[in-house]
Amino acid sequence: MTVRFSVLTVSDRSARGEREDLAGPALVKQVEVAGHGIVHTAMVADEAADISRILTLWCDSGKTDVILTTGGTGFAPRDVTPEATAAVIQRPAPGIAEAARAFSLKLTPHAMLSRNAAGIRGRTLIINLPGSPKASREILDYLLPVLPHAVELLKDDPRAEQGHGKIGV
Repeated sequence: MTVRFSVLTVSDRSARGEREDLAGPALVKQVEVAGHGIVHTAMVADEAADISRILTLWCDSGKTDVILTTGGTGFAPRDVTPEATAAVIQRPAPGIAEAARAFSLKLTPHAMLSRNAAGIRGRTLIINLPGSPKASREILDYLLPVLPHAVELLKDDPRAEQGHGKIGV
């Protein structure tokens, strides 16, 4: 199954042109190499209202299955991506955020400082990833095998029942 992804980079410095966005393009490439499609990409400053507006627009368009955000998940005062995500989701998906943190904790103790969230709006899954290109790629690599099944479930696809317990099949 081909999953339709959108990628939103959240970064004050990148939005101002002070730093190149490395994480967003790396995620786009990773998604494409995995055989999935990219619907939207954008960059936004760490402003909760702007982040929420874009997430809502993309979810409600019906054109994307999974939105990946990168950045704004840490402890800095302007890191508001989880709050912006919480404002738009209708159902939380805590297992995804917990799995991402548990996986990352095997690689670095700094993972405990991540406040990433995940949730569902309509039939779109939103997943917050860190702003670090390396960390976001590692986590996405870990999550990618389960995302087609998650999308099948969100779409109420009859094939979803066949996939229980068969990751990567």
